Amino acid sequence: MRNILLVLASFSVLSGCTSLKHNGGGVEETLIDHPPIGVEAVAYVGDEMLAKGKQTTVNAISLKHSTSVGVLGGYTFSPGIYTQIGHSQNKIFYTPTQYGMVQASALADPYGGMYVDQKTREICGVSTLGGTVCTSAEFKNIKHTTNDMLSFQQTLLYSGKVGNKINISYREFSNGQARAAFTNDVEYDLNSSKVIGYKGAQVEIIEANNHSVKYKVLKNFR
Repeated sequence: MRNILLVLASFSVLSGCTSLKHNGGGVEETLIDHPPIGVEAVAYVGDEMLAKGKQTTVNAISLKHSTSVGVLGGYTFSPGIYTQIGHSQNKIFYTPTQYGMVQASALADPYGGMYVDQKTREICGVSTLGGTVCTSAEFKNIKHTTNDMLSFQQTLLYSGKVGNKINISYREFSNGQARAAFTNDVEYDLNSSKVIGYKGAQVEIIEANNHSVKYKVLKNFR
């Protein structure tokens, strides 16, 4: 028992000490339009007709097999995607996404983070005390992309048609909450133009009735 405890105690001492880094992961962000510009779409009464999103691409690794590092399998990295959060010399630090997971054994120091040694191509687990253990692993470097809606949104809602006039509601949302002071209802006469606009956004109305509208976004909000 004493020998086991000594081995476990050496986990942080013999494996070196690593300071975790959170200084970025080559993140690229691009604004995207919903629906895409120039593509026909359909909205029903009460639906949003257009919105803006954000596409985020970050450096990542895709781990092929379950990989354990450390004494008695101290940390186990499940197969999946791990995105870059930092770097330091030859170390690239990662964190699991919803497609990856890290499990610490009952006898291991609390898990702190992970990195890949660019020279040895080993995956390393780091405890909260800075202790580091590494092992070879099969993985590949990839770009991981996610799409999210912006926290601040401007949108047009379809409110139906009366005669040859359509009703549109302009709304602004912040973190999913409507901003009451920035709400406006507008009526457009399709006899005058099939293109409607509000605050820089332009939408071509292809077909409309009191239940739905078929349209194309020509220009999103600025």
